[in-house]
Amino acid sequence: MEQEQLVTALLKKDNESFTLLYDNYSKSLYGIIFNMVRNKEEAEDILQEVFVKIWNNIDSYNESKGRLYTWMLNITRNTTIDKLRSKGYNNSQKNLSVDNFVYMLEDNSSKLINKIDVLGIKKFINKLKPRCIQLIELLFFQEYTQQEASDELEIPLGTVKTQSRNCINELRSMVNE
Repeated sequence: MEQEQLVTALLKKDNESFTLLYDNYSKSLYGIIFNMVRNKEEAEDILQEVFVKIWNNIDSYNESKGRLYTWMLNITRNTTIDKLRSKGYNNSQKNLSVDNFVYMLEDNSSKLINKIDVLGIKKFINKLKPRCIQLIELLFFQEYTQQEASDELEIPLGTVKTQSRNCINELRSMVNE
């Protein structure tokens, strides 16, 4: 079934199309979630929540704005980040053993920093204006929302959006040279 047919069937709340969607995309989305939360049970719960959101919000999908998979990736990422930031999740993490915490810290932070260094992106980021470095740090490495970055830097949300877009474009230009 092609994407357009699948979306049409999903809009009609066709159960078979939803099963097909789940069968084709659940492993990929689960992998993304698991890489963020590093907990099998939590990842499975979030995956279920993601597919419920997809089912309930399929009418908000706009084909002209991108592929269905990209839309589902955004729902997956946002749902996972929401879960990671939730009070309940943060409280559950307080009960982890020290070994688990060290594993999570090493696995996420140092690997991310090492990947950035291996790719050589860090040298490009350091060449940006201080405000760009701040924005990229908050938005991409600390996973702040644009609104949270706006609050943190005490600048309007529109300014954060414009400056972050300009900073990313500047970074992209440097990397492509």
